[in-house]
Amino acid sequence: MKKFSIGWNKSTQARKQRKYRYNAPTHIRRKLVSAHLDKALRKELNKRSLPVRKGDEVKIMVGNHKGKTGKVARVDLKRLKIFIEEIKIRKVSGQEVQVAIEPSNVIITKLYLDDKKRKKFVARKTQMERHPKDVSQHVSVSGKEGKKSGEKKTSPAKKSE
Repeated sequence: MKKFSIGWNKSTQARKQRKYRYNAPTHIRRKLVSAHLDKALRKELNKRSLPVRKGDEVKIMVGNHKGKTGKVARVDLKRLKIFIEEIKIRKVSGQEVQVAIEPSNVIITKLYLDDKKRKKFVARKTQMERHPKDVSQHVSVSGKEGKKSGEKKTSPAKKSE
């Protein structure tokens, strides 16, 4: 029996979607812990959501702690939950513990940019926005002739006419 299959993701059955999440390997679990970006970041990066990372500042949008903001203290890939530094509850024993929050219930308001890969990603995305790709300027070289894509090849006899 297969332990994990990407095909489970395509099913509409809740049990198969649950199985997909529970048996997912870590490279896929990382993507499952994604959250939406706030409007300013979305416009700047031209991206709707990113995986949440320790150090990101988030705002809770759903649940008992709605409207509160804080830094992500840790990301639990096993439970697919995040923990925010300022959001705590008191147990019956009197001990304070951080609340496990579903990443889909938060919005990322500020990215943690001490990570080299993330800094490189943000720089690349902001640079792309400044210099958007123009499809008509792409040149494909075929053989010895350099022609813009979309132009038809014409024979020398037809060019002289």
